[in-house]
Amino acid sequence: MKKISLITLITTAAMAAHAQVKFDPPKTKAQPVVDTLHGVVLTDNYRWLEDKKDLEVIEWTKKQHNYGVEYLNKTQKSHPDLKAGIAAYLNMDYEGPLNNVGKRVFQTVKKKGDKQYKTYTIIDGKKILIWDPVALDPDGKISTSGIAYTYDGERAAISAQKSGAEVNTVYFIDTRTGKQTHEPLTGTSGFQWCKDQQHAYVTLRTQEDVDKQRPLKTYYIKVGDPIEKATFVGTTADAKNSFFIYDNRYSDVTFSGEGDFYSNSVKMRPTGSLKDGKLIYSSKKFQAYPEAIGNKLYIKTNDNAPNSRLMVADKLHPEYKNWKVLIPESSTVMEDVVITPNAIIVQDKKDIESRLTIYDLNGKKLRPMPLPEQGSIGSVSYDREEDKLYISLVTFTSTPKTYVCSPKDYKWKLYYQRHLPVDMSQIAGEIKFYTSKDGSRVPVFVVHRKDIKMDGKNPVLLTAYGGFQSGIKPGYFGFYAPFIQAGGIVVQPGIRGGDEFGEKWHLDGMLAKKQNSFDDFYACAEWLIKEKYTTESKIVALGGSNGGLLMGAAATQRPDLFKAIVCEVPLLDMLRYHKFLIARYWIPEYGSSEDPEQFRWLLRYSPYQNIRAGVNVPPMLVTAGANDTRVDPMNAKKFVAALQNNPGQVSPIILHMDFDSGHGSGQSTQQAIENWTFVFEYLMNQLGM
Repeated sequence: MKKISLITLITTAAMAAHAQVKFDPPKTKAQPVVDTLHGVVLTDNYRWLEDKKDLEVIEWTKKQHNYGVEYLNKTQKSHPDLKAGIAAYLNMDYEGPLNNVGKRVFQTVKKKGDKQYKTYTIIDGKKILIWDPVALDPDGKISTSGIAYTYDGERAAISAQKSGAEVNTVYFIDTRTGKQTHEPLTGTSGFQWCKDQQHAYVTLRTQEDVDKQRPLKTYYIKVGDPIEKATFVGTTADAKNSFFIYDNRYSDVTFSGEGDFYSNSVKMRPTGSLKDGKLIYSSKKFQAYPEAIGNKLYIKTNDNAPNSRLMVADKLHPEYKNWKVLIPESSTVMEDVVITPNAIIVQDKKDIESRLTIYDLNGKKLRPMPLPEQGSIGSVSYDREEDKLYISLVTFTSTPKTYVCSPKDYKWKLYYQRHLPVDMSQIAGEIKFYTSKDGSRVPVFVVHRKDIKMDGKNPVLLTAYGGFQSGIKPGYFGFYAPFIQAGGIVVQPGIRGGDEFGEKWHLDGMLAKKQNSFDDFYACAEWLIKEKYTTESKIVALGGSNGGLLMGAAATQRPDLFKAIVCEVPLLDMLRYHKFLIARYWIPEYGSSEDPEQFRWLLRYSPYQNIRAGVNVPPMLVTAGANDTRVDPMNAKKFVAALQNNPGQVSPIILHMDFDSGHGSGQSTQQAIENWTFVFEYLMNQLGM
């Protein structure tokens, strides 16, 4: 008894010592800048923090970051097994599915301890290393952004970025030896081979383009030539739009056009021609990207069909007025379509779970696709050269499985499954629904230990995104295993702004209706409390990017609902976000303060402008990437400064910078392990775990 009492006394004393550490971050000066926007006078005290190249800002950022790390080291208890649990998911031997290209076979591999993924080819049963980005940078800060193979697989163009900056260099290699065949192309954003496999379409991007928000330009180039010899093929008038162009492997037409996230125009030209082409589609509300096979154009589109439909046209009469409905819109959401020589396979989803249906080439529904086992369809693809259909099946507690079959008989064979040393045997996942503020039915994933007690005391990690048509899909939750095994519940609602129920679900969570996304999130927290999963003091919210905006809104609108908030690479100053880096792309989703009407709805919810004097928000960990090209770190810096200096703010607001990555991409394996361990240490301490 004496020994137990002594341990208890020591533990209590240690906790008391932690609690006594005062949060006293480095001071931030206020330098008021007064603007009048559409008749509204606004004062911005921390605009000086927007200049990330200013030496004073650099010094302030380092001091804030270092102080936050020091403070948490002094006040948090350590979870000794946490890092190993995260590493079990992120740092284990990985051999990806075999990738057949022409008559060649490739595989992505990462062994335990590797800093980045490598690419191998398999020839006569022997694996040959052909690409390792660590050879370019022993520190592991260069990562692979994408690999484009020629049709025969004999050559590859590999895009690589450094420290997550998303400004690529393209390396050309012989895929039998890995030797470089041409000088690399620097300063690129996109690369795709043309149909002749001798030329390519290259979109250029430099850091200067990013900083000055210049529209990107696309060129036609003979591979191996210097960029100075390339021919300009297209750009846009505004950096919020993007230019696209692509050839079709199984037809002799090329499509090009301009679009934003949700609408586009399409022109058609003969493949190999550099003429502008014939306009066949144009919309400011809808999207359509045709695929040409032989003499037919197949178009999956949401044009006057929020749940999408499949349309078809003749190559000789490709204009929109000649498009015909092949498979009409239904009450479920059409996610993907593959065209085989004898059938059309449609992937759709009902109440979040995906399935497959077989149609004939005239659009007649034949039957549901027989599946090899129960699960939700993650993806479907068709290899026309090999006449093979591939699907992935996903569940909450088992790693995804890839199956392959011939579309002649649909007899499935297991093609690939990755095995991880993560014990999910005592974990269960559920799809449930709750009612939001305005009566909308919202889906939610709830993943927990099987022995959960509904006593209102469970620690909960509530995470969501809710934007850009990016919805929730059933998937493997092994990443969260250390948190769940420790007694936590992971909850992920499919809030409006995503694509859970088609384009209408997205429209109801963007622009003037963005508040619906936030209200759905708060309603989920309230539902968890009502259903006795947890209570306000046991919920930590986590979100990044657009989800970081959600976190900022949660902090300023409903500070009563959350014990703490982790706000990653966030958009927070919604009146100025679009002025930085590539954020003009996000205007179709949020709007712009330059427009009087849009300014007013942005002002109503923009977290930075809605910090209330004297109101304490929950403890927050606000993270940012120094090399982020999508969301400027100024959002995080200004928000942290404003909260730290807000009268009445008692809870610690901590800025954590990743000085070697961007918008979450480009991290080495060890970086990812360290960063996620840091985040989970924080949220588990906040939850008293």
